[in-house]
Amino acid sequence: MPTTPTKPVRSRRRPLALAAAVATAATVGATALAMAGATSAAAAEVPLSGYELTWGIKQSYRTYVTGFAAGTFTATDGASQATGNGAFTFTEGTGTYDSTAHTLALGFKGALKIESKLHGFEISLSDVKFDSAAAEITADVTKSGTTTQDVPLADVTVTRAMTDMATTLTKEAADVFGSASYEGAAGDPLTVVQKTQSQSPSPSASASTSSTPSPSASASTSASASASASATPSASASPTQSASPSATTEAPAAGDIADGTLGWGVKESFRTYVVDGVAKGEITTSGGATQASDNGIFTFVKATGAYDTDADTLSAAFEGAVTFKGHEENGEYGLDLTLSDLKATLDEGTGELTADVTSLGEKSEDVVLADLKASKSDLTASDDVITVDDIAATLTEAGAKAFGGFYTTGTELDPVDLAVALTDDATLPGDDDSDEDDTTSSPSASTTASGTTGGTTGSTTGGVTGGLAATGSDVPVAALGTAAAVTVAAGAGVVFAMRRRRTEA
Repeated sequence: MPTTPTKPVRSRRRPLALAAAVATAATVGATALAMAGATSAAAAEVPLSGYELTWGIKQSYRTYVTGFAAGTFTATDGASQATGNGAFTFTEGTGTYDSTAHTLALGFKGALKIESKLHGFEISLSDVKFDSAAAEITADVTKSGTTTQDVPLADVTVTRAMTDMATTLTKEAADVFGSASYEGAAGDPLTVVQKTQSQSPSPSASASTSSTPSPSASASTSASASASASATPSASASPTQSASPSATTEAPAAGDIADGTLGWGVKESFRTYVVDGVAKGEITTSGGATQASDNGIFTFVKATGAYDTDADTLSAAFEGAVTFKGHEENGEYGLDLTLSDLKATLDEGTGELTADVTSLGEKSEDVVLADLKASKSDLTASDDVITVDDIAATLTEAGAKAFGGFYTTGTELDPVDLAVALTDDATLPGDDDSDEDDTTSSPSASTTASGTTGGTTGSTTGGVTGGLAATGSDVPVAALGTAAAVTVAAGAGVVFAMRRRRTEA
């Protein structure tokens, strides 16, 4: 039964630096004075209306909710979500501008429900507010039947334009969304704009297009434009082929591959789950493979195989391996998955991606993980290098089994990038986004804090609160133990074979 709404125990109000306040007020002042009309010059607060706030919380969190948690976001009462699991927009913002302190405070209409039956959580956000003086976003949060008012979710770096403002998630946000790693982490950018009757087709930093100056840098900045600003960076880390005219290749039309790289991230939401989710795990690369910074994609190297540019066929095998570990208990892992010996084939634009899959010590060779589909069927060489980027990869039935049946056949995986050299002296495209250091014996840079990441916000003796911590039951993942049936990885919905507890003789 819902309890009486409460206020946060401690106040997080803090004075905004004068420079930031002045910067914000520079554009707000004109509108505020215009709206004040004939009111007394002594009045400090001027009413504001017609604002919209767009914020995506954190892209990886949205991916987690709709992916591993098999959950949903439901925006109501005037709120909306951008297509493609994008950012959220809250509308009909009203508030006041303080012409003395040169700050503004706005409250917005709309509610957002975040729910996962699989992981057993339901969170509701409402009464979203932005305060430039406190430089923060707050909301009323309802979870486990209890509503807490004005919970500070993010600190905001206030800018003059109030578009794409950087946000930093708070400790309270980490508690709400169920991942301790969120405290101090970068959230999605925040945009606060006043919607005017004039809808220019393109944003402009000038307010001269409207008879009434607007506090925002652009009266026409839409929610969808803001949502796109928070979209996930492309999973591709391999540079595209040079736009310069291709040189006549000296390599034959068909022959052996001399070298090459394959760039692939497996699936971004899976990487996020392992490092930032309840797995509290780590990702390591070995055998020459590397991982891009910020928990990015993987690059596999030293390609061997054959090609035929006349027949538009290619078959390449790559060195390197990537290992995902999580759900550690007493030195053993409930999730221990290694992909190695990756191979890619293309035949007139379609093909397969295979790998040797080792799960909890059991190895299956040449598992067809994904069907591949390139944007074009022909293979052409430039400077003795064939480059094919952004190859669509969809999970096969065998691949779905490799991931324990959580991902269904046909699920979209991260795209694949291929670059193969046809001669020994050909120069492969550089990979500026990859880590240069060998990560064979240590986690990637993004996983060095894996021991402290994760989503368990309750104790191991009781239930856990909602968000990333929930497993679909009231028991923390860590408490399941390695002798549990086959679902130690259920916090992500991925089901791997459990390592049976060894019995002592």
